Amino acid sequence: MRVFRGDLHIHTVLSPCGDLEMSPGNIVNEAALKGLDIIGITDHNTTRHCDLTAELAAEKGIFVMQGAEVTTKEEVHCLAFFENTDALNRFQEFLDSNLPDILNDPDKFGYQLQTDKFENTIYEEKLLLISAISKSFEETAAAIHSLDGLFIPAHIDRRKNSIYSQLGFLPGNMKADALEVSKTSTPGQFSKDHPEITMFPLIRNSDAHYINDIGTASTGFYIDEPSFREIRQALRGENGRKILAE
Repeated sequence: MRVFRGDLHIHTVLSPCGDLEMSPGNIVNEAALKGLDIIGITDHNTTRHCDLTAELAAEKGIFVMQGAEVTTKEEVHCLAFFENTDALNRFQEFLDSNLPDILNDPDKFGYQLQTDKFENTIYEEKLLLISAISKSFEETAAAIHSLDGLFIPAHIDRRKNSIYSQLGFLPGNMKADALEVSKTSTPGQFSKDHPEITMFPLIRNSDAHYINDIGTASTGFYIDEPSFREIRQALRGENGRKILAE
């Protein structure tokens, strides 16, 4: 086993806040330049760029954790990851059925584009993906776990769209697989004011919306090989696997 470096929170051009340079191909190329072994594709309330990014990343020996960044009814941002295409597609159905019928305004929020590997636009999402879905924090966690996915409240140290900013506390019965701290802090720093977070595995990612942001924060995974199952074992501290938040 060895340490593999991962940045599990990256947005593509399919997220309205994602820069137009954030195509799957450009993301993979930048991840390779930054020496990342693992990346997570986490567009807002959609998984539709995961498959292509995984295909392109495999050509460069990079593993992709496929998922989304979900905005719950309380406007808490949470990362969701799934092991296989069937689970990913079923979660996309969950997102589609719970996203409100609010149209995107590209001039105000940004474009929401799906591209092919040649960077041709093949689909434009019309509904605003940064809207809150109709399911609560608890319901979202249950839906993710019902598909054997990983549920990770995102950037818990931020003053907007975090579990602390929106709920004010960590629910006592919360079943999170990890908690994410943003690149503006560290697990050690944030746990000084919130020691309760140390009850959970802590990871740190870039939340990249621009090419240069990729890899500016990352997590080390001491595992046998980059895979969903190995990463889950690292989060659980099983069989000698572990995480090393940078």
